[in-house]
Amino acid sequence: MANDGEAASNLFEIAFDPPPSGSRRSAESVYTQLRAAILDGRLVPGAKLPVERQSAIFFGVSRNTVARAYARLAIDGLVQPRQGSGTYVAAKQNRPARERLPVQHTPDPRLSPHWSRPELVQALNFWHDNSRTSTPSATAFLDFRPALVDPRLFPFDLFRRLSAKQLRRMELKPPAFKSPQGNQGHFPLRAAIATHVGISRAVVCEPDDVLVTAGAQQAFDMLARVLVTPGVTTVAMEDPGYPPMRAAFLAAGARLVPILVDAEGLVVDALPVTVQIVCVCPSHQFPFGVSMSAPRRAALLHYARKHGAVIVEDDYDGEFRYDGTPLQALRSTASADDVFYVGTFSKCMLPALRLGFVIAPQWAMPALTMAKNCLDWHCPTLTQMAVARFIAEGHLAQHVRKLRDVYRRRRDLIEAILQAEFVEDLAPMPSHYGMHVAAFAMQPKRLARVTSRLLESNVHVHTFERYFFGKPTAEGLVFGYGAVDLDGIAQGLKALRRVL
Repeated sequence: MANDGEAASNLFEIAFDPPPSGSRRSAESVYTQLRAAILDGRLVPGAKLPVERQSAIFFGVSRNTVARAYARLAIDGLVQPRQGSGTYVAAKQNRPARERLPVQHTPDPRLSPHWSRPELVQALNFWHDNSRTSTPSATAFLDFRPALVDPRLFPFDLFRRLSAKQLRRMELKPPAFKSPQGNQGHFPLRAAIATHVGISRAVVCEPDDVLVTAGAQQAFDMLARVLVTPGVTTVAMEDPGYPPMRAAFLAAGARLVPILVDAEGLVVDALPVTVQIVCVCPSHQFPFGVSMSAPRRAALLHYARKHGAVIVEDDYDGEFRYDGTPLQALRSTASADDVFYVGTFSKCMLPALRLGFVIAPQWAMPALTMAKNCLDWHCPTLTQMAVARFIAEGHLAQHVRKLRDVYRRRRDLIEAILQAEFVEDLAPMPSHYGMHVAAFAMQPKRLARVTSRLLESNVHVHTFERYFFGKPTAEGLVFGYGAVDLDGIAQGLKALRRVL
């Protein structure tokens, strides 16, 4: 059996022209060709070169000839010998800088101009900030951006054991290969999701109503693909709202109509009769944090039935209720034909899992399944199996209860500090659900400048402005508490007080 070094060398696939037999310039030929391959990037930093004893196989020359070529490359700083291991391409900093093409300020004509539309680029880049304003500091980075989670709270040991057990099951009984049709997701996971949303959100559905997706963003993309006719379909979006959801429908060619959000949620009376799709976050609106009132919910469902429209319900953090009576999701037995319910495991478990789901009307499931198959066929089976067991064995419910307690204390601290120390500057919106608090500016302020100054102190806070599609109608800040603990909250708000 070949050792590790020989196995690595066997993957050396660089095209090489052997020098003529007996040539006195054999070492020069090997050196020149390897040098060119390193400098043009065909041999990347860290790549292992063939061991010298295999020189005849790869280069058609003697061992001593290759040794001389390697020695010259080492003198140039292009390779690095490692005692007992072999010869490796050196790190980039030891190589001459490669010439870079000038940055194009206009899109290349070979690209579809659709993907260069400013509103689409802005929606997808809303997380990005000017990192150059951030300065190195011993202070920990305090991240108040919404929709983030604290990975320290996740039971990794437990999930690792569940994953290992499912991997063993796959070894003993490999998954059967199936045709693309019918790949809605791992059936035990769909069954677990149906049970989970029934208990936590009063959503009545069967496993056949569930389609597993690679996170909520893929769910939005798939819904846009199957529901939107480019240039024809009109989609109503909450304004302000979640920009990546907006991006999915923009990319599909929809006509977007921003709709005002007030203290009762989406203003249903403002919906034009031409709207065919309404996208909402009814339980905990993003970013204002309001819950849609019962009259508004009834009015929205009535609008959908009357005008033949559908509703896309984004329930990204609906598991986290802290007080008040539970709010039932828009998706119910009566509205099952009109509502697409989108959920995710990014908030209640981990974003890195890249798992979400759509609970869809049966009339749309074949098209959604086909769209899923076009994108990636299905989500990773092992991850689906592990998450299914995590839910079925009651670990998700236990984890959500733990997170509710942690997040409630974080929310309470933010609201208490804002009400005690920022009474003349910010008014927090009461929030009974979710993972963030919105605070409205009491008077016009230069909040973009404030957040830029905070970033210099390693404190990251978003303004309302970046969530608007149309002209901003309100000023304020969004305080996410999923990724910052109690001490961090106190430190971050102290920094905000200083800047204000």
